[in-house]
Amino acid sequence: MPVVNKIAKIRKRNHALVTFDQGRIVRAIRRAADSVDGFTQDYLPGINDRIFAAGGTDEGIAEFLSDLVVICLNGDPRHHVSNFPPTVEEIQDVVLHVLQSNGFTTVADAYACFRWGHHWVRERAITEEEFIGNGYPPEQMESYIAWNHERDCDTVEGLNEIVRSGRIKGLIDDALDRYESALDRAAEKVLSRIEAGDEIRMIWVSGPSSSGKTTTTVKLTERLERAGLRFLMLNLDDYFWSLIEHPTDWIDDRNYETPEALDIQLLNEHLHALIAGETIEKPVYSFKEGRRCGMKEVRLDKDQILLHECLHGFYPPITAGIDRKLIFRLYIEAMNPLYEPNPMIPLYQGDRSNRRLTKFEDVRLLRRSLRDVKHRNHPPLATLLHWHYVRAGELFSIIPLKGMADVVINGGMPFDLPALKPFFIGEGGIWPAEEELEDYPSFLDAQIRYRRVSHLLDSIEGLTLKQAEDHRLIPGDAIVREFIGGSTVKIPHNE
Repeated sequence: MPVVNKIAKIRKRNHALVTFDQGRIVRAIRRAADSVDGFTQDYLPGINDRIFAAGGTDEGIAEFLSDLVVICLNGDPRHHVSNFPPTVEEIQDVVLHVLQSNGFTTVADAYACFRWGHHWVRERAITEEEFIGNGYPPEQMESYIAWNHERDCDTVEGLNEIVRSGRIKGLIDDALDRYESALDRAAEKVLSRIEAGDEIRMIWVSGPSSSGKTTTTVKLTERLERAGLRFLMLNLDDYFWSLIEHPTDWIDDRNYETPEALDIQLLNEHLHALIAGETIEKPVYSFKEGRRCGMKEVRLDKDQILLHECLHGFYPPITAGIDRKLIFRLYIEAMNPLYEPNPMIPLYQGDRSNRRLTKFEDVRLLRRSLRDVKHRNHPPLATLLHWHYVRAGELFSIIPLKGMADVVINGGMPFDLPALKPFFIGEGGIWPAEEELEDYPSFLDAQIRYRRVSHLLDSIEGLTLKQAEDHRLIPGDAIVREFIGGSTVKIPHNE
């Protein structure tokens, strides 16, 4: 559609002014859409169906969305001044705003990952070879899909048949064996680097929220301790800023999901000091009081390795100035590919072109919702409304940095959804009723996620509560036990 555009120039990152080119916006949006198999992944009746009707093709939809970006940019009168045009970063912010405001969340996530990945390349935090595009390289996803396909659990229907036919125990055992083997390889890689002469002084276990970092950290540590390594764990939560420095939004929520929620400067100084053999005065944080309530002396012995489990462990400013040869990084994310019917495309027997993958973050949302209920007294509605902070943080400084990892572990299991379902649906289920969202009509992100996750829960054949709690079926050291309860993994005391 023709739109009025009064913007003649844009300001590049080096402050040079160049001619505004709407075609670049179209191409960037289209690239993000193509990387996730097109805009149809985000088709939402009642939200963006009219955009699909107006655009027709993927190219037409990208052009339509770029027009909306231009309209938004022209809405700021500052941009009409010739020597004060929009910057590249402002334009990218508006693109994300347009995509998210019209329900194109999958495309928006891909766009954000591309954006911040390129940012970290420019910052020389990662190399071009470590750049991972939309966050999920095809070769990595294809291997996960192939593994599931071999066991007939790559589709919702196939997984349901395994549950109904009583074959879930075999699938659980296979999935856990794969995970344990991956941990064996990770431990071997740490030891091989040490044997090759690298003086590893710190290990970071990082990944998005509720991926299974705690269980993975404990299991990796056990393997390495058996090989003679010694560790010092730091509780990085002690580096949170005081509560007064975390402003609330209009529903009294705080964004703890950004790395800037931590005192990065102090943490970096302490890491340098510990590696140099110095004693630090580490803060002790009281979540009850919302502030630091004391200090504790900590020192790293020469034969010890610092061990950190942290959402933002790969965030470059944390380890700025520390030689990469001293660091081993393990990345974990719950990535179980499961195909479900795409309502945008008619179903043809034997034709998988109508399929779309369930969202990895939706399973993590369920995991975290259950954990928040059990351990933080947060209702699932609060977790759902907070999730936009979670997603923004991981698309900025977690997923785009995956390429830095020495090892990538998949913490997603094909039996996760059947194991989680009985805690959410049915008698005593914690998933919020639809009317609970009525007070938050402007929270489109939460509305979309609620609709999608509710449909997924309805589609999955769940275990019974008794089955989910049975350690003979799901062992006590499985990752999912961090969330459904009954974990036998001993969490080490954090210094």
